[in-house]
Amino acid sequence: MCHAPAIAFRVQDRGFIDEGCWADLAIVDINHDWTVKPDNILYKCGWSPFTDQSFRGKVLSTVVSGHLAWHEGRFREDRMGERLLFDR
Repeated sequence: MCHAPAIAFRVQDRGFIDEGCWADLAIVDINHDWTVKPDNILYKCGWSPFTDQSFRGKVLSTVVSGHLAWHEGRFREDRMGERLLFDR
């Protein structure tokens, strides 16, 4: 899901968990069942076509450019992601 696009689009230092690469990760609980509800929709428009739909697997945390960006239902905006660079 990450290596092939990073290689195909020649994205610098992304797509791999390796020394010298930026850490862009999602920590997922694949056994967590949850339902989309208006109070857990974070889209700017405030609605989702998936309202009242149940899913298995939930993102618990995300790491963007090596920094914690999302954890326990909250965005951390003290550090933003880094611009992608391409070898073209």
